Amino acid sequence: MAKLNINGKVHDVKVEADTPLLWVIREQVGLTGTKYGCGVAQCGACSVHFNGVVARSCSIQVGSVKPTDVIVTIEGLSATSTHPVQKAWAEVDVPQCGYCQSGQIMAAAALLAAKPDPSDADIDDAMTNICRCGTYQRIRDAVHTAARTAAGTRKTAAATSTFAASRAEDQS
Repeated sequence: MAKLNINGKVHDVKVEADTPLLWVIREQVGLTGTKYGCGVAQCGACSVHFNGVVARSCSIQVGSVKPTDVIVTIEGLSATSTHPVQKAWAEVDVPQCGYCQSGQIMAAAALLAAKPDPSDADIDDAMTNICRCGTYQRIRDAVHTAARTAAGTRKTAAATSTFAASRAEDQS
């Protein structure tokens, strides 16, 4: 029996310790957005966030996961598909067949969390997922679009915070 914190909810699952996390996410928990691609951690279709870092879930054995580890799947990134990366993916029209896209989005979201304004080289280094349709240029464009959107959101939030603080100061 393993306790897994997936998308903020603790799941008790009965599986063998050597079961790949991917299969638990898909078959035990019922979250099918994370895809099986190769089974050897090469393609990235199974990418999730594991304690805030992108990881290939097909290569993580459930027995190595602690109850305190935080796992986020594509379903947990944003329940309403409003994460800047998800919005950019739609705006740029990245998917062709779409099979690898959940893993690509998870990798891009992790990249932007670590490096909010990545260069093309940063994107190329971080985005090691395979896209059989070859949409790499659109993926790169979407990462830049998401970075700009997130930067605008941060500026708006900072301006709102500054305005609220000055109003509070004026009223005292």
